[in-house]
Amino acid sequence: METRRLGRTGRDVGVVGLGAWQLGADWGSVDESDALAVLRAAIEGGVTFIDTADVYGDGRSERLVGQVFKEYDGLTVATKMGRRVEQVPSNYTLENFRAWNDRSRQNLGVDTIDLVQLHCPPAPVYSTDEVFDALDSMVDEGRMTSYGVSVETCAEALTAIARPNVASVQIILNAFRLKPLDEVLPAAQAAGVGIIARVPLASGLLSGKYDENTTFSADDHRTYNRHGEAFDVGETFSGVDFGTGLEAVRRLMPWLPAGVTMAQFALRWILDQPGVSVVIPGARNPAQVAGNLAAASLSPLTADQSAAVQATYDELIRPQIHHRW
Repeated sequence: METRRLGRTGRDVGVVGLGAWQLGADWGSVDESDALAVLRAAIEGGVTFIDTADVYGDGRSERLVGQVFKEYDGLTVATKMGRRVEQVPSNYTLENFRAWNDRSRQNLGVDTIDLVQLHCPPAPVYSTDEVFDALDSMVDEGRMTSYGVSVETCAEALTAIARPNVASVQIILNAFRLKPLDEVLPAAQAAGVGIIARVPLASGLLSGKYDENTTFSADDHRTYNRHGEAFDVGETFSGVDFGTGLEAVRRLMPWLPAGVTMAQFALRWILDQPGVSVVIPGARNPAQVAGNLAAASLSPLTADQSAAVQATYDELIRPQIHHRW
C-alpha cells in the first residue's frame, strides 16, 4: 500500500487506515470475535494506522486494539481523550490528561502511545496555551510520542494547525464535506501537519447501500443522533439530511468506473486530495475491510469524475452544511 508521512509524527503510514469507533459502540452490536477479525484482516491487508478513542465503548475499542497490537510489528496506534467528562474547558487540565492517559495506556497495553488526540473539545480549548503546555509535558514524560487534535470545524482546525507541536488534525472530509479543501488542507500542508480524514463514507451514506427503507438499530448513532441529540450532528451522515444524501449518491453512481463500488470511489476521492495523510474508514467485518483497502490501489479519479463530486456537492449539499462546519 502507498504510504504517506503523518505530519509532525515523522511516521509513514498506509494511506488507508482503520477507524475503530464501531468496534466499541454506537454502530450496533459487534461481538468480540468479529471485532478482532476486523482488526486482524485490516493489518494483514496492509493497514498500519489504527484510530480509536477512550470513549468508544468506554474503553472497549482501546482494549480490543491493544489485544491485537501485541501480535504485529510496524503499527501506529492513535487514541483520543476528553469525551468521557462534561464538555467544559475547565476539564482540560494536565491532571485530567494524565489520568485519561493512564487509562488509555492500560487499555492499549503500552507504556507510550504513538499519537494522542484531543477529542473534539470545546472551541476555547484550541486557544488555551496551558492546554498545549500540558500536552508538551506529557510528551516529555514519555506518555506519548506525539499529539494532535480531532476537530468539528474548519476554524478549529486552523487554530490547531498554528500550534507548533500539533502533529496532526483529524477532520471530517468526504464527498459530502468539502469545506476543508478551501483552507484547512493547504494550511496543513504548509505547516507540515498531518490530515487524518474521518467519517469518510458519511456514516455509510457513501457506501451506496442505503435507500429510503433503510433502518438502523436503536443503539446505532444513525438512529439516536440523527438530529444531534447525543453529540454533534455533523458526526452522523456528516450532518447531511438522509434523503438529500441518498439523492446525491444516486447522482454520483453513473460516474463509478466498472467494478468499483460507491465506497471505493468515495475513498479514492479523499486520497486524491493534496495534504491528506490517511483516511480511516470503519468496518464491521473482513469483507468490508477488503473493500476499503482496494481503494488504495485504484487510479486517481478523472477530472470529470472529480467535477461530478463538486457539482453534486454544490447543488445538493453545500446549501445545507457548508456554513456550519
